[in-house]
Amino acid sequence: MQGKARLMNSILSPFLSGFAMSAALIMAIGAQNLFVLRQGLKREHVGPIVLFCGCADAMLIALGVGGVGAVLERVPQLTQALTIGGAAFLAWYGLKAFRRMMEPEAMTVTAQGGITLGGALAATAAFTFLNPHVYLDTVLLMGAAGSAQAPALRPVFVAGAASASIIWFAALGYGARFLAPLFVRPAAWKVLDAIVGVVMLTLAASLMERIVL
Repeated sequence: MQGKARLMNSILSPFLSGFAMSAALIMAIGAQNLFVLRQGLKREHVGPIVLFCGCADAMLIALGVGGVGAVLERVPQLTQALTIGGAAFLAWYGLKAFRRMMEPEAMTVTAQGGITLGGALAATAAFTFLNPHVYLDTVLLMGAAGSAQAPALRPVFVAGAASASIIWFAALGYGARFLAPLFVRPAAWKVLDAIVGVVMLTLAASLMERIVL
C-alpha cells in the first residue's frame, strides 16, 4: 500500500505542477482569451475553438519539454519574424474592433450571420501562433519547467498543463453564455469591442517596441 501511495504521489506532483503553472500563465487577459470570450458570447463554433486552443497548447508544451524551446532561443530571426507578424495581426484586429464599435447597427447575442467555422479556426490559429508571448510562456517557460522533471514523468507534467488549458478555454467559451443577458443590450457589445480594440493595439505596440529596442 505504501508503495502505491508513493507511486501516486510521484505521479500527482508533476501533474499538479504542470496544471498550476499552465493555469497561472493562461488566465491573464490577452488576445486569445478575448477572442474565445467573444465567440462564446456569440455562441459561434465554441467547441472547435476550445478544442483547437487546448490541443495547440498541449502541442506547444510538449515541444517545449522536448527541447524545441532551446532551438528557438538560438534562432532570434524567427522570433523577430513572429513578433512582426503578430503585431500586424493584432493591430488589424484591434482596428476592426473599433470599426465594429462605431457601426450604427450594433451586435446582439441573437444576431444572425457571423464568421464561418474555417474563418473562426483561422483566427484562432493566428491568435495562438502569431503571438510571440505564447512561445515565451508555453514553449520556453513551460518547457524549462517540464524538462526539470524526470524523463518518465515529463508526459505527466504535459498532461497536467494541457488539462488546465482545456478546462480554462472550455470555462471561458461555454461560461460566456451566462453573460448573455448583459449582452442583449447593444451598448454592451460596443464596450466589449472598445476593450478588445484597446487590448489588441496595446499588445501590438508592445511587440513593436520590443523590436525597436
